[in-house]
Amino acid sequence: MQRRTRGLNTGLLLLLSQICYVGVNNIPPVTLAALALNTWFFLSPLKPLYGSCLSVEKCFQQKDWQRLLLSPFHHADDWHLYFNMVSLLWKGINLERRLGSKWFAYVIATFSLLTGVVYLFLELAFAEFMDEPSFRMNCAVGFSGVLFALKVLNNHYFPGGFVSVMGFPVPNKFACWAELVAIHLMVPGASFAGHLSGILVGLMYTHGPLKNIMEACAGMFPSDIHQPRQQYYFNNSGYGGFQDHPREEEHRSYAAYTAGLSEEEQLERAVRASLRDQGRSRNSPPPYGFRLSSEEEMRRKRLHRFDFQ
Repeated sequence: MQRRTRGLNTGLLLLLSQICYVGVNNIPPVTLAALALNTWFFLSPLKPLYGSCLSVEKCFQQKDWQRLLLSPFHHADDWHLYFNMVSLLWKGINLERRLGSKWFAYVIATFSLLTGVVYLFLELAFAEFMDEPSFRMNCAVGFSGVLFALKVLNNHYFPGGFVSVMGFPVPNKFACWAELVAIHLMVPGASFAGHLSGILVGLMYTHGPLKNIMEACAGMFPSDIHQPRQQYYFNNSGYGGFQDHPREEEHRSYAAYTAGLSEEEQLERAVRASLRDQGRSRNSPPPYGFRLSSEEEMRRKRLHRFDFQ
C-alpha cells in the first residue's frame, strides 16, 4: 500500500473539523467506524484507483469480483471523500439511533455489496438497450450509492416535511429522486447509474423483500440485533443511555452543526464552493459523485488497448 502524498487535502481537513465539531463521543460506533474505514482507505488505498473501481468490463468480463468489495470504500479525491462522509455522518447518527448499531452495521455491509451489484446490472442494461458499449467500461468508485440507499431509509423512518433542492421545495419522500436529478445536472461527471442503484436498493429494503431476506439471514446474530425502539442518545461525555423518541434532539443536534441548512442545501453550496476553489480545472476529478472523470477514463481505455495489442 502507498500513502497519498498529493499536497494539502483540504477536503480531509474539513471532514476532520466537522467530526471534531460534532464530537467523536457523539457519533455512534458503527457510523464512526465507517467514517474511519473510508478515510483509512483514502490515505492508504489497497489498490490504485483503477484497480478498485467497478465496471461491467472488469467484473463480468475479466472476473475481477473483489472490486465489489473495494469500490465503495475508495474515493477519487479528498473532496469526493468529504462530501460523502459528511452525508454519512448525518445519516449515520439518525439511522444508527433508530435501528441500533448491530442492525445498522448489517445494513451498511449489505448495501455496500448490493449497490455495486445493481450498478453493474444497470450499466449492462444501458449498454444493451441503448446499443452503447461504452457503458460496459464506465468505472466507478465511492460511497455515494450506499448513501442514496441510506437516504431512502432515512426518509422512510422520518417522513413528512419538505427539503430545498436547488432552491425548490420538494416533499421529503421525493427528495432522493430530486437530488439524483440535481447532482446529474450540477456535476456531469457523477454517475447517474451509481446513484440510481442506491435508490433502488433502498426501495428494495423499504418496499420490497430485502428487509425480510436480511432478517431471515440474521440467525447468526444475537436475537436482539434489531430493536428499532431502543435508541442511543449522546452527549458530550459519550453514551448517555437509551430513549424511545430522539427525533427532537436529533433535529437540534443536526441544526447545530449545519447552520440549519438541509442536506441538499449543504450539498448545493458545497459543490458550488468546490467548483469555485478548483477553478473548474479540467484535470480535477469531480467533487461529488460515483464515476471517474472523462480524461482519466480515456487514458484508461488507451492503456487497456495497449495491454491487449
